[in-house]
Amino acid sequence: MAATALAALAGVLPLSSRASAAAADATVTVNADAGLGVLGPAALGANAAIWDAHMNDPEVASLMKAAGVGALRYPGGSYADIYHWKDHSAPGGYVAPGTGFDDFMGTVKAAGAQPVIIANYGSGTPEEAADWVRYANVTRHYGAQYWEIGNEIYGNGHYGSGWENDTHADKSPKEYARQVKAYAAAMRAVDPTVRIGAVLTTPGNWPDGVIGSGDAGDWNHSVLAEVAHDIDFVSVHWYPGGSADDPAVDKVARLPGELREIRNLLDRYAGTDAARIGIAMTEVNASTGGTPFTTRPNGLFAADAMMTALENGVFTVDWWDTHNGAGTVSTVDGETDYGDMGMLSNATCSGSVCEPAANTPFAPYYGIKALAALGGAGDTMVASGSSSPRVSAHAVEQADGDLAVLLVNKDAGAAHTVDLDYAGFTPDRGAPAVLRWAPGDADLVPAPGTASSSRAVLPPSSLTVLTLHPQPDSGPSTQVGTPGTPRTTSVSDTSVDLSWPAATGKVVRYGVYEQSGTGLRLLAESTGTSVTVPNLPPGSVHTVNVLATDAAGRLSRPSAPLTFTTGSPRRSTCAVEYRVTAGWGNGFVAAVTLTNLGPDPVDGWSLDFDWPDAGQSVTGAWNAEVTDDDGHVHATGADGNTRLAADGASTVSFGFTGANDGPNPAPTVFRINGTVCTTRS
Repeated sequence: MAATALAALAGVLPLSSRASAAAADATVTVNADAGLGVLGPAALGANAAIWDAHMNDPEVASLMKAAGVGALRYPGGSYADIYHWKDHSAPGGYVAPGTGFDDFMGTVKAAGAQPVIIANYGSGTPEEAADWVRYANVTRHYGAQYWEIGNEIYGNGHYGSGWENDTHADKSPKEYARQVKAYAAAMRAVDPTVRIGAVLTTPGNWPDGVIGSGDAGDWNHSVLAEVAHDIDFVSVHWYPGGSADDPAVDKVARLPGELREIRNLLDRYAGTDAARIGIAMTEVNASTGGTPFTTRPNGLFAADAMMTALENGVFTVDWWDTHNGAGTVSTVDGETDYGDMGMLSNATCSGSVCEPAANTPFAPYYGIKALAALGGAGDTMVASGSSSPRVSAHAVEQADGDLAVLLVNKDAGAAHTVDLDYAGFTPDRGAPAVLRWAPGDADLVPAPGTASSSRAVLPPSSLTVLTLHPQPDSGPSTQVGTPGTPRTTSVSDTSVDLSWPAATGKVVRYGVYEQSGTGLRLLAESTGTSVTVPNLPPGSVHTVNVLATDAAGRLSRPSAPLTFTTGSPRRSTCAVEYRVTAGWGNGFVAAVTLTNLGPDPVDGWSLDFDWPDAGQSVTGAWNAEVTDDDGHVHATGADGNTRLAADGASTVSFGFTGANDGPNPAPTVFRINGTVCTTRS
């Protein structure tokens, strides 16, 4: 896919025969038939705040439009829970002139974006929120679609740490859920088209897993158990942290698992409603403090993290934030880092060091701008992968048939040479268009003549976007449309029934293809719009696309993906109950109960299961001997805890402590003495 022969820190050099002959140290593979979903108009977003005097500067709208920012969130994080829109006040906080709701909507409209609005939960009422909807959509006809109920309400002190304003006497997740229902009813009574969002905590991040006093479960389980059928999206925030030795961009690998766990929760509590509930990542940055913010590492993080979120089912990902203010000043790879979480300068000073002129873009801005070059609304994200941990790849098949690929070199000290392979796409013989952002570049700059379709040389700490034209008469079929998103109609331990909306045109057949990294394998074919896929392993996770085939044998574009997990056997000679009884974000306590349902007693049992996520592990155990070998857990009965009576007449239990670096999903398959058991929860 592309070759960019670039000097490490100097100017752009033409792709030379020596560079093209040099051995590559990484391979990037793109599969245009493995779809990850379609980008929406609100995909890229940013936060705005009423304490930001530069929020509505005329330059802001043009900068946002140039970076493809299609969503702006208001009135500013935790300020939302002290903000009263009618008199534009925030008791206890600072409100800058010219930051009222109508001023904000002027910037939104000028940027060609749409608003994401946070209704005041902390000190507001359902009636106040409903009045805001009425003013926005009935009086002013702004068409504001997305409304969150509060900001980080789990930070209201219920779990011992309180930064979010919440004046309700009951600060439990159950009370929040009750209020979300009331807010949703009042707001929809004014405008039935508004989409209502509830606040969740990101799996694997505090207070995920923490069960408060008097609660039946942690925040996410408690809230979704009550409101899953009343909301249209959930809102999460992601600040993974990082340092010079452990950069935030290296933590992006956690994100797919964390987002998958959110989808699992929605599937569990919303059932058939789950497919219509979106995931919004309404705040993201490297950290809430202590990491580089305005320099190159955070620009790489912005591009890699935001695109990863979109590829894994998020419909809008909103950078925190537009302007913020100078903080701890440091030097990162020769550049001044102002410690500012904004994407644009607000010209403040920290001690004797002052930021550049207001609205000067910082590194995250260029990371987001690179994503705008990669694709826009209506374009299809497709699977890509890299053989090197120092190089990330993302790919988009654009509506006109071109393929754009973003290559992120996370290595600050070395260039990397990348070979590019394709499936489902044949590039033409011409050189791709190249945009790059590398040390020394003041913006995303064209680099013509520096790439081929098969190789790229990436400067240290750089973003490179390649846009390739397809070979004539190749690419997706023009005779059939894209099938609709598949859904499950029935899932067992070994099979799944799937159906999907038909594609337009004269379809000869449909194929259901399973993604495995950047590879695809055909699971089943059908001449209709449904199929049964048999012979699947119990407790296995599958991501599938549906593609239509025309009379000439050419494939359509891939449908949006569906991920499903097969269950455990309904009938087995054993059963296992697995419960997390306590958690604290990055650690937990689990209880396991075993039952023998067979006709014969078991003298001496062993239990085996595998962790779903690479960050999970066992750290200690009781009432059993437990080992954890690279994600495979093996437990055997300890003294006095080894016999299982026949026909479920008795049970044995053991417990363990665990650690999770990222999400903490429950294992899906348990085996007692080699037999796959029924799983109970």
